[in-house]
Amino acid sequence: MSDLRALTPARVALGRAGASLPTQALLAFTLDHARARDAVHAAFDPAHLVPGLGALGLSALTVQSRAASRQDYLRRPDLGRRLDAASEQALTEAAGQGGRLVIVIGDGLSPKAIHAHALALLGHLTAQLAAAQIDIGPVVVASGARVALGDEIGAILAAPMVVVLIGERPGLSAPDSLGAYLTFAPRLGRTDADRNCVSNIHRAGLTCEEAAFKIAWLVREGLARKVTGVALKDESGEGTQMALPGGPG
Repeated sequence: MSDLRALTPARVALGRAGASLPTQALLAFTLDHARARDAVHAAFDPAHLVPGLGALGLSALTVQSRAASRQDYLRRPDLGRRLDAASEQALTEAAGQGGRLVIVIGDGLSPKAIHAHALALLGHLTAQLAAAQIDIGPVVVASGARVALGDEIGAILAAPMVVVLIGERPGLSAPDSLGAYLTFAPRLGRTDADRNCVSNIHRAGLTCEEAAFKIAWLVREGLARKVTGVALKDESGEGTQMALPGGPG
């Protein structure tokens, strides 16, 4: 049983004390559950990201969804899928700045994941995109964001593709997991079938370097084939002939 537990952070082979869990296992579960709840309710600080984006040579725009508070965001998922009026106007005025790709950083269900991993991931990703000669527009930092908010942002900025980096729903073993969602020809009404997802980006999961390679491959192939979602299979690991220039072979 100890060999099995060494292979996974999942709750297996915990033992028992009578009809219950051992005290240590119960306390560990309670702690992880508290960490997951804290991650959902953590404050998001867009201003913290802007200097780091500048250090990567990226300009930033900050926007807000129609979810005016964290409580609204959690109770009304629909509000997190649309921009508020002021943000819509600000993006409309910046519509000429977009490149072939717009990157959105959204707090999602774990702002902690964004603060922990977004800049590190972007450091690797921008290098991969530069090697593939894919230009990106300003990074849009979005508060109260759901994945679909990227559809409206990408449409306003007239971007051929949008990548949304967002905090994923915290799990009991990973309260700071980051996800990346890619959509070609973003517009209102897109569904999850139109997207590709690279998920479980965190210290005990997919590393930022590994995730950046997968995302960059999907961006390159999505732009070339003009599709994402169910029409684009992730074949980034199926041979060196598909590797991006400068990426791992």
